Amino acid sequence: QVQLVESGGGLVQPGGSLRLSCAASVRIFSIAAMAWYRQPQGKQRELVATISSGGTTSYAESVKGRFTISRDNTKNAGDLQMNSLKPEDTAVYYCNARIQLFRLSPIRDYWGQGTQVTVSS
Repeated sequence: QVQLVESGGGLVQPGGSLRLSCAASVRIFSIAAMAWYRQPQGKQRELVATISSGGTTSYAESVKGRFTISRDNTKNAGDLQMNSLKPEDTAVYYCNARIQLFRLSPIRDYWGQGTQVTVSS
C-alpha cells in the first residue's frame, strides 16, 4: 500500500521560511499532478499550489511570490518552499498526488498525513 510521507513542518517566526517535502513510501510507476493543500484550524481545506507532470505550476493568490512548488520525478517526490511566512499561513499542510502504481493501473488520488505549520512570534 503506497503512502505519501510528509516532513518539514514546524514553528517559525513571521518572515521566516520552511520547506515541506512529500515522497511516495514505495516504488511506483509515476506521479501525474502533485499539489499542496492547507487547512487552518476551524476552516475548510484550501488549495495552495499545484504542479503538473510537465512542471507547470499554479498558486493561490495568497501565496504567489512567496511559495514555490517543485517535484523530482526520479524520486517520486515533491517540495513546497515557503518564504516570507505570515501568521495567516498557519495551518495543517497536506500533500496530494495523482499516482499510477503500475504501468497499466488507473491513476488514483493519494494524500499525505498532514504536517503542522505554525507562524508565530
